[in-house]
Amino acid sequence: GPAGARRTGTPSRAQVVRALDEDGLLPAIVFIFSRAGCDAAVRQLLSAGTRLISDEEGEAIHDEVEARVLSVAPEDLGVLGYHDFVEGLTNGYAAHHAGMLPLFREIVEELFAAGRIQCVFATETLALGVNMPARTTVIEKLVKFNGETHADLTPAEYTQLTGRAGRRGIDVEGHAVVLAGPRVDPTHVAGLASTRTFPLRSSFRPSPNMAVNLVDRLGRQDARTLLEESFAQFQADRAMAGHSRSVERNTEAMEGYREAMECHLGDFSEYAALRQELTQAEKDAAKQRGAARRAQVEIALGELVPGDVIRIGSGRRAGRAVVITGTHGVRKQHDDVALVTDAGRLRTVVAADLDEPPVVQGRVQLPQRFNPRKPKDRKDLAATMRAKVPDADPPLTAREEGSAAHPEVQGEGSTGARGASGVDRIDELRAALRRHPCHACPDREEHARWATRLHTLERETAGLRRKVARRTHTVSRTFDRLCALLTEWGYLSEDGQEVTEAGRVLQRTYTEKDLLVAEILQRGLWQGLDAAELAAAVSIVVHEPRRGEVSITPSMPTPRVEKAYDRMVDLWSRIEDAEAEHHLPTTDQPDAGIAWMVHRWATGVRLETVLRDSDLSAGDFVRRAKQVVDLLGQVELASPHASVQGTARKAMQQVLRGVVAADRVD
Repeated sequence: GPAGARRTGTPSRAQVVRALDEDGLLPAIVFIFSRAGCDAAVRQLLSAGTRLISDEEGEAIHDEVEARVLSVAPEDLGVLGYHDFVEGLTNGYAAHHAGMLPLFREIVEELFAAGRIQCVFATETLALGVNMPARTTVIEKLVKFNGETHADLTPAEYTQLTGRAGRRGIDVEGHAVVLAGPRVDPTHVAGLASTRTFPLRSSFRPSPNMAVNLVDRLGRQDARTLLEESFAQFQADRAMAGHSRSVERNTEAMEGYREAMECHLGDFSEYAALRQELTQAEKDAAKQRGAARRAQVEIALGELVPGDVIRIGSGRRAGRAVVITGTHGVRKQHDDVALVTDAGRLRTVVAADLDEPPVVQGRVQLPQRFNPRKPKDRKDLAATMRAKVPDADPPLTAREEGSAAHPEVQGEGSTGARGASGVDRIDELRAALRRHPCHACPDREEHARWATRLHTLERETAGLRRKVARRTHTVSRTFDRLCALLTEWGYLSEDGQEVTEAGRVLQRTYTEKDLLVAEILQRGLWQGLDAAELAAAVSIVVHEPRRGEVSITPSMPTPRVEKAYDRMVDLWSRIEDAEAEHHLPTTDQPDAGIAWMVHRWATGVRLETVLRDSDLSAGDFVRRAKQVVDLLGQVELASPHASVQGTARKAMQQVLRGVVAADRVD
């Protein structure tokens, strides 16, 4: 088909842009919910020969872009996808997403805002905080992947995206386009477009750094009072006021329900309690059967060994894969199993993902030098699986033998004491119901309906009461728990009213893992590291792996970094335990996924070599490197050790070079 063509029923990207151009609806932003999709869109338009600006304007843009990238080493431009980037710009279109070099994103934003390029293919991050209005916005799909599953766009997200349409002072009106397709329901689109009011949700919560700074500047009590006046607390209290009114209304309604369920033959509340107990017993029995099935899955997963070729029959993980957990640096976390799929992707699976045990179809030998981080190695392993293990189930008898090996987890046929006692209790309850006087009442089912309503309302009211008690003054209570933790760890005085010397270190630490960094600096865990090693160690605090990413034991650049990493993880574990004990949100575990890359970069290695065999994009690496530089600056100011301060200064200079130094603003 034509370049950029898509499956039947949905126009290609080149066709969409051509139609917008013909109807005078450019400039446009086309929202595509994947970085790869944005880059692919530019290549598709180039293949289709699409041009949206004059040759003269294209040449002028080319010259300007060439001048802007002079600070980037020529050998790095190829790694950054510069050729497609500049060719797209000279034709009037570009991609825009977080995986690009920040300098490239800045160029796209400036050219689009000036009206010099006519179309941008962007992820939804462009709709947040970037001033790039257009005449038209296009949404390719009404479903996006949120890191865990594919979910429909909410009315708020739809409005955020389409709100870019219409340029102030230029356009009389803006246009929003949703591409037609077999899965697009016009009534659903109309519902998204017609919703115009959305509740604001505060994500504010006190942090250790915030707590010590508030105590230092305002004092403990005034700080607490200030937090009580925050929007987050106002929002929580306002929501609870509605719940309190609901409790009052429910209490009145329950009195009426009790009167309506009265029976002249006996105590119907007693009869209703027996019915409810029977219902619960039957539910418990069903859960027990479900638990037996889950236990079968868990046992099957636990028996898998590296090299097993398995087929998962249904669900989002369906397909064939090779097990790699427990080998070549792939760590086993909790009960998950790491796999290389038939497509060469790295995935994890847990029992909750499966409806039935996986079928082991055979085994392959994992190569001695297999590296799960390398896409090529994964694809080679998938090819070996396809070549050596046919996609066929083993003989039925083998599976039957596997089931027989674990009779304790069989379902309804179980004759265990627990199953028998559950069945006996159900029989007893049914007999008790038949003996009860109210069982013979001609209005029994009418009374039962009122009893069910009463039971439902009682549970709802109890839940509301718990929620009100839990949410009232929630922000200030979190602050109190945080101050108690900081007092225990020596960041506040024994009475919690003053900031200690250790607290001064925490005051100058602004990061998601602020308490961990402050403890590291206090304990001198980074002493003795050279500049490149310190940069690598700091990256362990900065880096956050994507959700669902397989945990692989990282290769460490030097023994000293490895020792620092082990001590950091041990310290984090103690902090996490303390946070959990105080009912506080826990700090994410340090991740050394980019430590080797940052160390290489800090020692002067070329970007192409740094990124080799990594799934991390150049833009992501540059953003992480800038975060490393930022935290190194905090380390220089906050560390109580002069040697660490000096090393941090040197590390900043070594990381802040080439593409990282090309654009400090991100």
